[in-house]
Amino acid sequence: MTQAATFTDFGLSAPLLARLTELNYITATPVQAATIPALLQGKDVLAGANTGSGKTAAFALPIIQHLSVNTQRGTAKQNNVSCLVLVPTRELAKQVADSFQSYSSHLNGLIKTVAVFGGVSVNTQMLALRGGADVVVATPGRLLDLISSNALKLNKVSHLVLDEADRMLSLGFTDELNQVLELMPKKKQTLLFSATFPEDVQALASALLTNPLEIQMQSAEASTLVQRVFTVNRENKTALLAHLIHQNHWRQALIFVNAKNTCEHLAQKLAKRGINAEVFHGDKAQGARNRVLEAFKSSEIDVLIATDIASRGIDIEKLPVVINFDLPRSPADYMHRIGRSGRAGEVGLAISLLCHDDYHHFSVIEKKNKIRLEREQVAGFEADEAMPLSAQIVKPMAKPAGTGKKKRKKLPPVNVEIWSTKPD
Repeated sequence: MTQAATFTDFGLSAPLLARLTELNYITATPVQAATIPALLQGKDVLAGANTGSGKTAAFALPIIQHLSVNTQRGTAKQNNVSCLVLVPTRELAKQVADSFQSYSSHLNGLIKTVAVFGGVSVNTQMLALRGGADVVVATPGRLLDLISSNALKLNKVSHLVLDEADRMLSLGFTDELNQVLELMPKKKQTLLFSATFPEDVQALASALLTNPLEIQMQSAEASTLVQRVFTVNRENKTALLAHLIHQNHWRQALIFVNAKNTCEHLAQKLAKRGINAEVFHGDKAQGARNRVLEAFKSSEIDVLIATDIASRGIDIEKLPVVINFDLPRSPADYMHRIGRSGRAGEVGLAISLLCHDDYHHFSVIEKKNKIRLEREQVAGFEADEAMPLSAQIVKPMAKPAGTGKKKRKKLPPVNVEIWSTKPD
């Protein structure tokens, strides 16, 4: 059996190794063992790795080492940037920037790292960028705003990292991404990390990377995640969710829904069943989102209900379970959601609750992700073989042919109740 690599095997500098020792980083994860030596040699890297695999350290450590050797504090004038890390969400931008700052803490301020993203004052970020930065971690939209204000320049970028590339493209950042890439020099070290590789990500990688080292780590990590599917009538869905939470006594549960309003409604329904849950969605101010996220990470909050804004950028150690109360619209987003659990070798659990009108869509998710999961039922919450009448949409009676303009007696409107027939 091959012995696992340690960080001392990579030739990292003494300040980096001292910080890693403080963080109790001893043995490298597979993606770190494959990526760090290649990056230290100056190679481009194309890596398929889920969040939780240790990929932030995999690219941050060699970049910090390179910048610490080639950067002298005070030379980053005219708002230049040496390393640009592009990410899809505010939460991930903050998380990655915090990691860079943590890893470089023994370099006596040699590496200046700034995170820039929307939802907060642009003026504060412009001040932080004054005089340039060694590392900028950014979402594409806010980055372009700052460039248009002459707050930073990209013509001196030596390292480019595209983190969560598939999510960035699926969120519609293609045009912004192309604008950013046009502003950077052709010659640079480029790293692309993605959990999935649809055609647009493959095309982007082909255009950006030069003879890259290709690393694929998803299959080994996916084996640590147990996926289960429970079928249930729609009117019993909330009751089943509450039953699962009570029965399993999860110390933390992350529940995904598709709409902001659903977050609030579901939290209210769970509260009536004795479950206190917080919500996490785009309408909450950035400061409030940060506070909720930190409280969930520290286990002050047991249940968090979130929209897909949280499917990337949430890094919670040993998160026991992720629950799809609503199915994601995209098959790729299914993998992003469930990837919050079962990370870095930990055993995790992903549960999806399916109503009758979810059956077809979940089959598409399975086909696209090349999985097939057994449909299970929970005693007392079994789904009917056919969709219950209360969940079916009744169409108004069609106007009979040949009646012309003859007045017909108006029928009363048909109201169909599709929600629970039991009190929530």
